[in-house]
Parts: sequence; structure tokens; C-alpha cells
Amino acid sequence: MKSTPSFIITLLSLLFSLQLSAQNLKLNQIQVIGSHNSYKSQMAPELLTYLAKVNPSASQSLEYAHIPLESQLDLGLRNLELDVYHDPEGGKFSNPKGLEIIKASGGTLPEYDPNDALSKPGLKMFHVQDLDFQSHYLLFADALQALKKWSESNPDHYPIFILINAKDGNIPGTRPTLPFTAAALDSIDLEIRTHLGMDHLITPDMVKGKYANLETAVLAGNWPNVDNVRGKFLFVLDENEEKTDRYLSAKPELKDAVLFVNKKEGNSTAGFRIINNAVKDEAYIRELVKKGYMIRTRADSDTKEARANDFSTFEKAKASGAQVISTDYYQPSTFFKSDYKVIFEEQGYERPNPVLVKN
Repeated sequence: MKSTPSFIITLLSLLFSLQLSAQNLKLNQIQVIGSHNSYKSQMAPELLTYLAKVNPSASQSLEYAHIPLESQLDLGLRNLELDVYHDPEGGKFSNPKGLEIIKASGGTLPEYDPNDALSKPGLKMFHVQDLDFQSHYLLFADALQALKKWSESNPDHYPIFILINAKDGNIPGTRPTLPFTAAALDSIDLEIRTHLGMDHLITPDMVKGKYANLETAVLAGNWPNVDNVRGKFLFVLDENEEKTDRYLSAKPELKDAVLFVNKKEGNSTAGFRIINNAVKDEAYIRELVKKGYMIRTRADSDTKEARANDFSTFEKAKASGAQVISTDYYQPSTFFKSDYKVIFEEQGYERPNPVLVKN
């Protein structure tokens, strides 16, 4: 399978954007493709070899990497996923233990933190502490500033959906993380407000409008028109119920909140759901989409579909009408031989939603 040149994909993306504009679609009436763990750059081969001896399946699942965030957006992707770690004093994640493994293996130490970003206070951005620590942006603040710069250089871009994982899990053998308390979760809002700016945001309050709560507004179809939210970003807290409730304790009913939350339908703060298994939940996702909710699902995970050239999950994701579909393979793998690449039939990464918009 030949790859379509990137400049042609960029041109097609522009044409699809014009098509969406011509149809005067609402935000929930589109379908976009984006990336999973979007910040992740390539792990050192010595670390993958080490992990293969300790946990082969984990090592295999980490054999993917992404181009820089701005390059993904230039290509036409309109969804990103960013993992953040709480580090209010700075230095919590400096000198990752993985450097010792690389050195002991005789490898070349990566220039992973040339500006000593990890010593600075604020949210950090990488995949797994001590192991999968290489990132295009180690500071969440730096990533936000880069997104703002890109957005202001492309002011008519269509809305970009960004999922946030607030990571505080502990893995044996790695340094302990700091928990995401309500105040720590609220610091995500603060950094987004500070470094991206409210003018660039689609917030729950905007969607809620005159309605009693967000879910009522969503069920009434009160998502904004796509053309009215050009140049903006919509952020979602992709977390479990306990952590979501902590965030809501700081932002009751999502008033003045930056983040949407993954609350199940029937809750007043429900509006944007994360339902990752498009094979098992295709009908369920379609039902929610028809009611007015926005859904993110996945086309692939843990490199499995790419290794098998298996597009069945992606086909289910498209058919479900989930508005946001994430993948590790908007470009073919550079780690193993595979033709697997996630892109719409029209050779773009955004299109009218097939469940809500009839051709």
C-alpha cells in the first residue's frame, strides 16, 4: 500500500474543512481522527530491550512514537491526548532511572531534557515515569504555548479536541507519583487558562448556555456550530469516576470549568463520553451519538491492530458515529513492517459524521 504524500493530505484536509463549513454543521456532527499519547517520542532501544526481558507484552505495546504536536495538526489531525503529572515544586521526575539502564547497556544517553525543564515547577508531560520518559514537550505549559502559537498561525483551523489524563499511578520499581487532589486537578485548568488562554477554549459553560445544566443542553442539541468555534480547543478530563468527582468538587456543575468530564449519561455534567471499545460498544456509542452526546473511541491499542493489519476496530469506530477516533497510526509504523494506517476513505482526518449527517 502506497502512502499518500503529506502535502496532498494537507490539501484534502482543507477541502474537507470547506465541506464541513458549507454544510453548517454543529460540533457534534463531525467525525475526526487524532492521536493517542500524542506527545510521545521514541523510547531508547535499550529500554525496550530491557522491558522485553521483564515484561514482553508491555515492551511490545510501547513500540510506537509520534511526530511533534504541531506536525500532527499540520497533517490535519484534530484530536490530541496529553498525560500530565503533578509536580508543583519541580524536580520530582528529574534524572529518570531509565538512564541507568541505557548506560549499563552501553547505549547513548538521549538528550531528553536539554533545557532542564523537569526541574521547573508545574505539570509534566510524559508517558511512564522513569521508563517511557521521552516527550516532545516535558512541560505541559510548553506544549500549551506551542499549541497557542500554532493556532494563532492558523486562525481558521477547525476545533481541536484534547483529552487529558491526570496520571498518578505507581509502578513497581519507579519513583512514586504525587496524587491528583482536587486542587491539583484544578491546576490543570489554571495552566490551560494561563498558557493557552480563554479566547482559545470551548468550555462547558459555552455549551450549557441558557439551559439548567450541561446534559440538558447537550440533549437539546446546543453544541456550537463548527464555524463559530474555529481557532478553539475543547479539553476533556479522561479519568475514572473518583478522580472526576474530585475535579467536580473544585468545579461544581462545571461552572467556570475548562475541562469537560467523562460522566455517564444521566448525570447533569454529562456531555462528552470516553468509550474506548468500539467493537463491543458500537451500538451503545451510536445510541448516545444520536441523543446528542459526543464520544471518543479508539481505532487501535497496544500496537495489536497495526501488527495484524486489522482494520476491524477502526471500521466499527467509524460506523458508531463516535465524533473522535484516536490512533497510534495516522502514519504507518516505523518499528515493524505493517501497512496499517488510520485515515478516512476520503484520505483526510475530518469529515461529516456518518450517523448524524446524510449524504
